[in-house]
Amino acid sequence: MVKTPREKSPIEHFVAWIGSVPSLIFHSLVFLGFLILVLSEVFPRDLVLLIWNTIVSLEAIYLAIFIQFTVNRNTKSLQEVEEDIDEIQGDVDEIQEDVEDLGEDIEEIQEGIEEMSEDLEELSEDDAEEERIARQHATNIDKLTADVRQLLKDLETLKSER
Repeated sequence: MVKTPREKSPIEHFVAWIGSVPSLIFHSLVFLGFLILVLSEVFPRDLVLLIWNTIVSLEAIYLAIFIQFTVNRNTKSLQEVEEDIDEIQGDVDEIQEDVEDLGEDIEEIQEGIEEMSEDLEELSEDDAEEERIARQHATNIDKLTADVRQLLKDLETLKSER
């Protein structure tokens, strides 16, 4: 069963982006920016650290949610694969049974061929016997015909002597 790939949702695109090199570069630049703000003391240090800490905490929460989202999606995909494997295993079992049935059918056909060969041999032997008997009959008929002719000649001879 061939499955057509479904279109990814916006969340799936975002999750894919989070695990990419551009995301790594973006986050590194953002954290570098906050570090520069802390060191430059343009804004009060406590305020910058509070905002940075809040953003990092929120990002950690969202990353955990995205990770769970990905785990759930992969679990569903694995369940579908397991179902496909079960279907394939069922098909393989059916094919195995069919092969076994074919093996039995072939054995039966071979037995039938052997029986037919034996019958042909018997018929050949019967035909040979019938042919021998027919030749013997023909020979006997030829002898009888010769004997009858001889008798007829003898009768003609006896008739003419009388």
